[in-house]
Amino acid sequence: MAEINDGGVQARGVDAGRGINWWGEAWTLFQKNAGLWVVIALILLIGVVVLNFIPFLGPLALTLLTPVITGSCLLAARKTEQGGALEISDLGLAFKEHLNPLLVIGGLFLAANIVIMVVMGILGFGAVMGMGAGGAAHSAGGMMAAFGVAMLAILVGLALFVPVSMAIWFAPALVVFRGVAPVNALKASFAGCLRNIVPFLLYSIVFFVVAIVASIPFFLGWLVLIPLLVLTTYLAYRDIFGD
Repeated sequence: MAEINDGGVQARGVDAGRGINWWGEAWTLFQKNAGLWVVIALILLIGVVVLNFIPFLGPLALTLLTPVITGSCLLAARKTEQGGALEISDLGLAFKEHLNPLLVIGGLFLAANIVIMVVMGILGFGAVMGMGAGGAAHSAGGMMAAFGVAMLAILVGLALFVPVSMAIWFAPALVVFRGVAPVNALKASFAGCLRNIVPFLLYSIVFFVVAIVASIPFFLGWLVLIPLLVLTTYLAYRDIFGD
């Protein structure tokens, strides 16, 4: 298979069907410690809710810590695959040895999100000011124009967020498993995702279907879906980066 080399890290292209197979293999791993995975997901959800209730600082802290927590969960995923017993304390695995580089990734992720929000805000604010100056704010045409600009801002935001997501997807795994420096990890993660667009397209289709099903019973299915996202990410990393 063709390979992309970025910062000394090689990203392989995998068969398209792997994007679906990751889900089945993740389910098998999940069943080994299903109860504890659900408890871990519940703890993470509670933590997210609590942090989001803290004005300004809470969401900032959540974004910074997301790569650290993700790294811990990925280490727990490998531990599960190798037959180890999953423990609640595994949520702190990445805090012990990989905290600083993962915080750097979190900081870069936060900065990228701020840039995206600023761009979207400028688009929206400029449209509102333009309509106000033209006297179209209260007309039907003006309202339609405002809706159009709002949709444009959302599309631009999504277009910017996709490459950011590609860069962040495997970065924690590359740090905790291979000790790759933060910037190189982001570059290699982007290269790995870019090399495997078709598998990830199929993966995303399955995700959207599963997410809808998981959301029906009061979102309780997310207690299973969150561990599956961790496990599929681990399996995809293993396939694409050869660990």
